[in-house]
Amino acid sequence: MSITRNGRITAGAVVAVLATSLTACSAGGGGGGGSDEGATAEEIEAALQEGGTIDYWTWTPQAEKQIEAFEAAYPNMTVNLTDTQGAEEHNTALQNAIAADKGIPDVAQLEYQSVPQFQLPGQLTDLTAYGLGEHEDLFTPSTWGAVALADGLWGLPQDSGPMALFYNADVFEENDLVVPTTWDEYVEQARKLKQSDPEKFLFNDDGNGPGGVTSMIWQAGGKPFQVDGDTVTIDLADEGTQKWAETYQQLLDEDLMSNITGWSDEWYQALGDGTIASTIVGAWMPGIFEDGVPGGAGAWRVAPMPTYDGTPVNAENGGSADVIPAGADDKLLAAGFLQWLNTDPESIQAFLDTGGFPATVAELGSEEFLGYESEYFGGQKINEVLAAGAGDVVEGWQYLPWQSYANSIFSDTVGQAYLDKSSLLDGLAAWQEENVRYGQEQGFTVNG
Repeated sequence: MSITRNGRITAGAVVAVLATSLTACSAGGGGGGGSDEGATAEEIEAALQEGGTIDYWTWTPQAEKQIEAFEAAYPNMTVNLTDTQGAEEHNTALQNAIAADKGIPDVAQLEYQSVPQFQLPGQLTDLTAYGLGEHEDLFTPSTWGAVALADGLWGLPQDSGPMALFYNADVFEENDLVVPTTWDEYVEQARKLKQSDPEKFLFNDDGNGPGGVTSMIWQAGGKPFQVDGDTVTIDLADEGTQKWAETYQQLLDEDLMSNITGWSDEWYQALGDGTIASTIVGAWMPGIFEDGVPGGAGAWRVAPMPTYDGTPVNAENGGSADVIPAGADDKLLAAGFLQWLNTDPESIQAFLDTGGFPATVAELGSEEFLGYESEYFGGQKINEVLAAGAGDVVEGWQYLPWQSYANSIFSDTVGQAYLDKSSLLDGLAAWQEENVRYGQEQGFTVNG
């Protein structure tokens, strides 16, 4: 639900995050705030009733309404909101605060891909000591798996981003295209559109989007990153990765996709006028369409992700959790607020009312949510498609402990294949080589 959901942070900030990773692990710092912390549900509720002040850092646009509802439920509580604008700015500011041991928020948003990066050096609080592990059944398995790592619980899921195919129904009708259910069909429809109207493209990729690529590798069954403590295995030539690369290579070699810079004014315009006829992205995208692509109102629709053999299977693209930094001033109140923020029905409804896509099973299955008819998407019940996609997400995906750094070098490795129209597999091999080198420099044992 944020256009910066796949944002990258600077390499320097990542180095700062990882500089003490293995030292923290060997010293027992991976447990976040320490074994003497924790509280019962009764103690958390009593603390909220007594009240106090906490600081919350997030870039989600839903935060103001959620905080308003929280403070109404707990009149003695005050939540100071800092809008950090986006993932890149947020991660850098959070790491700077942690490094300075000053101004650390009590609760902070983190993209799922960034959770390991902060957890491994002991910079997050293990929430199991506060009883929050009991909420596992409230959330989808994929989002829970993103925060339940290394025998701990390092956050609660805020939203999810199951992937879907968003397509311009007007362009499809005008060019006699069919909605593809497999990737072979998708490539065929891309060829057909190029023949029918060379000024239009079925897809766009500027070569700078590692989040989209890793999500599609995930959907193809790839598991290129495996992390076990300080041992990391990287295999960007596994079966699933190769399956994705071989299919995608056809789009690249045959000039079947445009390369407009993603999230630019030109990109929004191309979505609005039909120059880009489809996009494959997370379930948070409808709000982006409504706000940023007014010219496409009524034309766009949502369909399930194409698959390799027609069997429904999916992956996540983006999504965030809320965490408590290890250096937070008031972890008891923070635990209470974080729990309310991500489990209370009033908070979740406020999140949904302002365009968020839930990670909670109950909301994904509710008649009200599934029955929502989107005027922008021609009256389609888009949540039926998106919620079904959430149930098809493949489990077992892992991110690198330095995923943000890996993302920052994507355009210099895999991205070069887009520019040169060369081998994606060669680009992936270069990405792997650089990540192996970097991980070893940070003190990890890296196999690859």
